[in-house]
Amino acid sequence: MHEKAIWAVLADVPDPEIPVVSIVDLGIVRAVTDHEVTITPTYSGCPATAFIERSVREALDASGYRDVTIKTTLSPAWTTDWISEAGKDALRRYGIAPPELAKSATCPQCGSSDTEEVSRFGSTPCKAQWRCKACLEPFDRFKCH
Repeated sequence: MHEKAIWAVLADVPDPEIPVVSIVDLGIVRAVTDHEVTITPTYSGCPATAFIERSVREALDASGYRDVTIKTTLSPAWTTDWISEAGKDALRRYGIAPPELAKSATCPQCGSSDTEEVSRFGSTPCKAQWRCKACLEPFDRFKCH
């Protein structure tokens, strides 16, 4: 049984767009068996999908798991609910507001909830641009989906 060891290997693979969060903490890694790793990109058109697949392959190969296949699946679609608490904390420390169901976001810089959405389009398609009215800092917020 190599599943636990494979999970540990994948926990060290950073997300290419947010390198402080692993693909495990983002919930991109859906399942691991001794023979297969299943991943789901954060959205179906994610331009980083091929890079993530390559990074997983390199990490598996470097750890001696050359026979483990990688399967990418789009169904069910990735959801922000799959981001771990450690992932949410890492996002916050990095300056990105993690997804919340609340209408306002919590500023990752000062902790204020006196914030506003500036644009539905942030630095990547899965994030929106927000601004804190208290400290005036802009920040990205993961879109809930």
